[in-house]
Amino acid sequence: MTGVRIAFDKELVLAGHFLLKHLEREELKRLAASARLSHHPKNATIFQKGDPGDSMMAVIRGRVKICSHSLDGKELVLSIVNKGGVFGEIALLDGEPRTADAVALEETDLLVLDRTQIMPLLTDRPDVAFRIIGVLCKRLRATSEHLEDTLFLEASSRFARALKRLGAAFGKPGADGVKLDIKLSQQQLGCLVGVSRESVNKLLNEWQRAGVIQMTSGYITILDAGALEELSETCD
Repeated sequence: MTGVRIAFDKELVLAGHFLLKHLEREELKRLAASARLSHHPKNATIFQKGDPGDSMMAVIRGRVKICSHSLDGKELVLSIVNKGGVFGEIALLDGEPRTADAVALEETDLLVLDRTQIMPLLTDRPDVAFRIIGVLCKRLRATSEHLEDTLFLEASSRFARALKRLGAAFGKPGADGVKLDIKLSQQQLGCLVGVSRESVNKLLNEWQRAGVIQMTSGYITILDAGALEELSETCD
């Protein structure tokens, strides 16, 4: 009985996903039969840079950070994938090793699509291939912006832009402003923009005193989007 429920859930998830929702019923059934569900506790490593690139993952529940590490152990968070998002598409398409690490930020459930099953589908359904290419292009644009920010902007501007991006991805509008529906430590926020935890702490406290943001139990609310926009445009 449990197996039937899981099989049904897989097909339902595939049918509702933006990459695959236009597939025919029989195509969805074939994919659901080959797809597998995987569960990862908070902070668990899903894959590491250099691992075989044999699958693409869709987030059913939870959040995943895509990150890279320097030789001395410093972490840079490249992106955060929310429920409904996909990751692992680069290695899926070219079959090469993983280009970064993937770590569960919280308890996370994934739907895993193997390369051997998805590649024939892309040959038969170019529309799905184009949607995956669109995801890839969006990821590449975000990486380019991240690199430009790191090279040309001071820490405060980089951090302000990071909060804007988090607001766009995880923001929940409320009476006081936009609350970020994601709880990240100051260390994690620093890794997201390549600055120290101490710098993040200083900026958060300054901006809270200035009325730009509010921090409550580890959650950030953007109170003054206009002021945050001005902070994001300050260059060296």
